[in-house]
This record gives sequence, structure tokens and C-alpha cells, in this order.
Amino acid sequence: MVIYAVSAPTLTPSRAALQNFRPILNLKFVSKLIEKAVASQLSEHILKHDLGETFQSAYKRFHSTETALVRVHNDILTAIDNNNSVILLLLDLSAAFDTVDHSILLSRLSTRCAIKGTVLSCLKSYLTSRTQFFNVNNCRSSRRSLEHSVPQGSVLGPLLYLLYTSPLADIINRHNLEYHFYADNT
Repeated sequence: MVIYAVSAPTLTPSRAALQNFRPILNLKFVSKLIEKAVASQLSEHILKHDLGETFQSAYKRFHSTETALVRVHNDILTAIDNNNSVILLLLDLSAAFDTVDHSILLSRLSTRCAIKGTVLSCLKSYLTSRTQFFNVNNCRSSRRSLEHSVPQGSVLGPLLYLLYTSPLADIINRHNLEYHFYADNT
């Protein structure tokens, strides 16, 4: 039997519901350059040590929505041709980037990705002591501490999210199932 997990398109959120709005990182130009350099080095480390998820589309070169759909379509047709049953399971976590626990992510970076020392300390600094506020028509809310999450709108955020969720593939593989990830959807 093939059970296949892929991303599901999300419906356009209601503009009236405040929970549908997500804070977006607003960095200065120099900060963006530094983040881009760190993301480039981290991506190179992931490629060099084969730490990336093979069946992940998005946030990877030459892997897009199209490659995800082609893969899923092919796997379904192959299973049907082989007289196997097919169950398609689509998972879309709401505000997935907001669910990342910093201590778990840092632990995975250390144990799974062998990122240690100064680099790990810099990533810890990047994640912790963050605050957010809303600014609408020059009216600001009070600042709120972010205990969880990776910054949305950042270069590093998606990469860190993928490393955070990487054990999910191990669990799926243990049950000998077919799967594909797209961005923050399964």
C-alpha cells in the first residue's frame, strides 16, 4: 500500500481574522546580507554532508511546486499500475513556522547536523531574545517576546524549519511509506 503525503493548497485567509496575519521579519540591508551569507554556508554544509531531505520541494535549487506535483502524480500512477492501494494524505500546519521550539531546533542542529561551537552560538543568538509588534497606521502594539518560531520573511527561517522537521521523514521511512514535502506542508 502506498500512503502519500503532500502539500495542500491553502485557501485565501479572511482579512478580518487577526489570527490569519503573521509577522514578517523587517531587517536592515546589512543584516540581510549577513543572513544570506550564513544561509549559503549552512546550505553548503547540508549538501556536503547529505543532511537535506531528498523528497523536499521548495527552498532547494531545482525543486519547485512542479517537481512536487510530478513526483506525487508519478508515485500514484505507479502504485495503481502495480495494483497497490493508494491513500493520499495532505497535511498543512497552520502557522507552521510559529511552532518551532528553539531548544529542540538547536539540539537537532548540534546532534543531527554537527553544528557546534561559535556557529551554534550565533544561531542561538539569532533565534532567541526576539520580540514582535504590530504597526498599523503608525499605531504600534506593545512588544511581545517570541519563545517559539523562526522568522518569516527571512532567508534562514525556511532552512531552519526544514532542519527542525527533518525527523518526520525518518518516521515515515520506518513505516515504508512514500511521501513528499513541500515547504512547510506535508
